[in-house]
Amino acid sequence: MELRHLRYLVAVVDEGTVTAAAEKLHVAQPGVSAQLRQLERELGETLLTRGPRAVVPTEAGRAVLPHARAALAAVEGARDAVASLRGLVRGRVAVGMASSLPDTVLADPVGAFAAAHPGVQMTLREGTADELLSGLRAGALDVAVLGLPAGPPDGIESRVLTEAPLVAAVSADDPLATRDSVGPADLASRPLICLPRGHGLRAALDTALAAHGITARVAFEAGSTTLLLRLAARGAGVAVVPAPAPTAPAVLALDHPPVTVPIAPEIRTRLHVAWRAGGPDGPAGRALLDTLAGTDPR
Repeated sequence: MELRHLRYLVAVVDEGTVTAAAEKLHVAQPGVSAQLRQLERELGETLLTRGPRAVVPTEAGRAVLPHARAALAAVEGARDAVASLRGLVRGRVAVGMASSLPDTVLADPVGAFAAAHPGVQMTLREGTADELLSGLRAGALDVAVLGLPAGPPDGIESRVLTEAPLVAAVSADDPLATRDSVGPADLASRPLICLPRGHGLRAALDTALAAHGITARVAFEAGSTTLLLRLAARGAGVAVVPAPAPTAPAVLALDHPPVTVPIAPEIRTRLHVAWRAGGPDGPAGRALLDTLAGTDPR
């Protein structure tokens, strides 16, 4: 059994298909398949089976997988330990970002980190807050930037990067546009435009409304704040977004941008940089965390 056998097994399970794993590993697909068959012959068990949507591990594969991950992590840890002694930052680091966040939140700090540490292999993944937290717990992500309405859940540590109140965005001719503020009753009476469940902002909104006995009547869900604002500008409903919302016509490419109105009582959302408790592992992950924790996300 060789490390590449284990690496290919883990990659296929993580990526879902042999083709995607081969692309990630920069090797030919037939080579990945051949190495996996060799591993199965050596162990005397079928490790993978083709499901309706992806390749999935068999019972034997699920039993082997934690040991494969541990072996790969041990090898990487040994390399990182030697690199640490040499004062180098190297290794692999996977960073996650909430898909609703503007590109500028991570583009500059991650780009600068990659340029300063060419020996680090980096991957960036987008997802909902729930998906990113799952990735941190499973070890698929080292660090993630995401919205959390309260403190981090069990097994996760975090630092607050920034926090902001939520505001209601409506079309310029909407009756709410001239109000000093809107309350839970106003939000309950109108179709809402907001992020899907699983995002930190949505959790903050749902929790605040539930405290008043209100369930949000959501008309449109989208993962892009810009799209939420465009829908609101066209009178599709009331968008709930963090302040300050980018309502400039040049940003939204609209002749008549939406108007934002404060929500009272205030609902706040917090942007965190998060990592698995006790981590991140390795000097690369720790160095990236230090970089992100010092980032001004505005």
